[in-house]
This record gives sequence, C-alpha cells and structure tokens, in this order.
Amino acid sequence: MISISTHILDIAQGLPARDVPVRLERRDASGVWQPLGAARTDQDGRAQLLYEKEALAPGFYRLGFETATHFAACKLDGLYPSIEITFHVRDGEERFHIPLLLSPNGYTTYRGS
Repeated sequence: MISISTHILDIAQGLPARDVPVRLERRDASGVWQPLGAARTDQDGRAQLLYEKEALAPGFYRLGFETATHFAACKLDGLYPSIEITFHVRDGEERFHIPLLLSPNGYTTYRGS
C-alpha cells in the first residue's frame, strides 16, 4: 500500500481530535509547495491524504494541520493554531503514517506504522 495518512490524538483530553482540516503538499523542483490533497479527520482522528498505485516521488512533503478548529470546538485557547510537519520521502519508500500528539501548549510527532 502506497499512502500518506495521519492520526491526531488530543493527549490533554485523551481523545481523538475530530474534524480537523489537514492538507498535504509536495515541494517541487523550484521550491514551491504544490497541493496534493486535503481531508478532515474522522471520528477516530484519522485522515487518509494520499493513496497511490504508483510509487511516491522522492522529495519533501508537508502536512498542515488547522488545529485552531479543534481548540475552538473544545473551548480551549491553544498556543498553536496551525502546525506544519515536513518530512522526507526517499526513493522506494511507500507508506507514511505521521501521527500528531496534540495538547493546548505543545505537540509531538513521529513516523508511525
């Protein structure tokens, strides 16, 4: 399976972050970010942004999370209204799951499975 997906967990509340807008972009040869897809997280805080039959093109990709919508829905004043995570796809790599662990005053991420 060749894909890019994400999962957002609100670790302060111990719940998935639902209905968060997420976008996927790829940096082209001239350094300009090109949109590849967009989604909103589902009830489980998950979003599938890219599903391909062919290999991912090597290069730099970026996930953008509009976290202000989640904080507003929870009546919280979050420090980070949006978060961007840039990652590197190398030749032959096929699947990327990039979780976001979120709280009102911090976040962390990692390459999931």
